[in-house]
Amino acid sequence: MAVPVPFLDLSRHTASLKDSIKEGLGSVVDSGIFVLGPEIAKLEKTLADYCGAAHAIACSSGSEALLMALMALDLKPGDEVIVPSFTFFATASAVVRLGGIPVFADICKDSWNIDPNDVERKITKHTKAIIPVHLFGRAADMNRLTEIAQAHNLHIIEDAAQAIGAEAVLADGNHRVGSMGTIGCFSFYPTKNLGTMGDGGALTTNDPAIAEKLDLIRGHGMKPRYFHKIIGINGRLDAFQGIVLNQKFPHLEDWTFQRQQIARQYFDLFAAYPKLSDHLQFPMKSGKDRVVWNQFCVRVTDPQEGEIRDRLGAFLSDRKIGSAIYYPFGLHEQECFRCLNYEPKSLPVTYRVSRSILALPIFPGLTKEEQESVVEAVSEFFSN
Repeated sequence: MAVPVPFLDLSRHTASLKDSIKEGLGSVVDSGIFVLGPEIAKLEKTLADYCGAAHAIACSSGSEALLMALMALDLKPGDEVIVPSFTFFATASAVVRLGGIPVFADICKDSWNIDPNDVERKITKHTKAIIPVHLFGRAADMNRLTEIAQAHNLHIIEDAAQAIGAEAVLADGNHRVGSMGTIGCFSFYPTKNLGTMGDGGALTTNDPAIAEKLDLIRGHGMKPRYFHKIIGINGRLDAFQGIVLNQKFPHLEDWTFQRQQIARQYFDLFAAYPKLSDHLQFPMKSGKDRVVWNQFCVRVTDPQEGEIRDRLGAFLSDRKIGSAIYYPFGLHEQECFRCLNYEPKSLPVTYRVSRSILALPIFPGLTKEEQESVVEAVSEFFSN
């Protein structure tokens, strides 16, 4: 009999921190410093050290981090920024908010990350930057993307919203996401591997001038008070979220290790059902890269893949097993981007993956029994 499995249960790995977080929140109340302040400064130092970057700037969300990064690089109306279509909306919307033009690139068939070859094909004289997304906790091909960016004098903004702690292997060794591009952008939304109890984000950079500009941007370009050097936004992070993140940060490596163990367990459990490989594409294994498994996704490869994917999700739901679709279609198909005149199948890999992918439960505290229930239910579905 299958046991119920939630798609995500944040309480399992944070319950033990409840008292220390409450105590920390009380200290903020007593201090009267509710926006930025010492808790945010501590978070920024920890994040920069963790990512191997010289500077970190906390901000109000991952979406605002992307916007601030483009502002810091002086994106102008008409400038083009190459982004994957298979990603969360904020990756592209930040470009449009500044009058830029998102140029959608396809993804790789194996990693589901942005395809460097398609990126290179889409560079024009108007291209300003590339935003690779380290999707589902796996670093994009930063070796190839860095080569392309350097050859064309382009900035790289790493969208690391789902991938804190992930690493790519470059010629001189492993590098953490957020340390390889001009700017790295992070989200601390509650569902992320390191999450707040609300919204939060951050940026990383090795350039001190960019770090200073980002600090200005998040506070309306103001320094000192009421003296505005540039046009900025209200992108500040509040001290309550700083407390939450500072209490959680020491546990991040353990939670990452648990996610990696769960992913390995999935591979082992699915291997016991070899015929499933006739129906499903499984995610790439880690190899030399460090994958932090924000999501564990499978892709239906049968004919009528979209219909079967939806039926599989419903089958799991009937057995009280959670699943989710990331993402149901590419951004190039969204109504708000129709003016850019992309045909749905003009990005063929994005089109197929979006209609056939399904995320399975993965979070710290997920038990082996629960994983067995997930895998047995998937096997049962394809056995019928």
